[in-house]
Amino acid sequence: MLTRFNAFNAVSLALGIAFLHLPIALLVVFSFNESKLVTVWGGFSLKWYGALLHNEALLGAAWVSLKVAVTSSTLATVLGTLAGLALARYPRFAGRALFAGMVSAPLVMPEVITGLALLLTFVGLSLDRGFTTITLAHVTFTMCFVTMVVKARLAGFDRSVEEAAMDLGCSPFKTFFVITLPLIAPAVASGWLLAFTLSLDDLVISSFTTGPGATTLPMLIYSQARLGVNPQINAVSTLLLGVISAAVLLATVLETRANRRRERETAAA
Repeated sequence: MLTRFNAFNAVSLALGIAFLHLPIALLVVFSFNESKLVTVWGGFSLKWYGALLHNEALLGAAWVSLKVAVTSSTLATVLGTLAGLALARYPRFAGRALFAGMVSAPLVMPEVITGLALLLTFVGLSLDRGFTTITLAHVTFTMCFVTMVVKARLAGFDRSVEEAAMDLGCSPFKTFFVITLPLIAPAVASGWLLAFTLSLDDLVISSFTTGPGATTLPMLIYSQARLGVNPQINAVSTLLLGVISAAVLLATVLETRANRRRERETAAA
């Protein structure tokens, strides 16, 4: 039975949306503030965005974050796709339960615990903390998200197309790259974008695994915000929010198209 949408529901919905999104909206609005005081509106201006071009610290941190995000998301996508393929295609193999648990553990494990464990691992391996350790850390906690996305796509995959290709003499290796991978490409792309987004805005794990010369943008924003919010922080946070929102939107669109294509294929069959 459908519940009538009354005034109480409307007010509750409005308050919920305001609680979640009003602080973000204020941050975006005050990034265009003329005044140096971030809580006092002094008129519309783009000068803080122009000032970012001369802030070497923020530009350097943004470049490090971008390199880490692209590298880690690419590696996580490769490993996550293989892990998702193994879990979806081979329901029974020795150690499957342990493997599935280890892959999905970062989904439920607190980031503080994950960061501390990775820090102790890198110290035990005598790895100098920096770009490499941050990248490996981000691969560790983003790979599970790619695995879940790819595994979900393969769960409803029609294997008759693969079987037909192999019946015609195509090897399993070639079948994967010619048949399987193109069909699950939207899910793989969605996984990459999700991993990229998670890596780009990570703070906790990066703080544990960073080193000299490897300060990411979220870490720099957090350290500067503790001393007082600079209007440039509002501007760079708005840009970061835009990039992340675009990535999430693109991943959603790709996944939606993949689901619709799968529904059409199922209906046609």
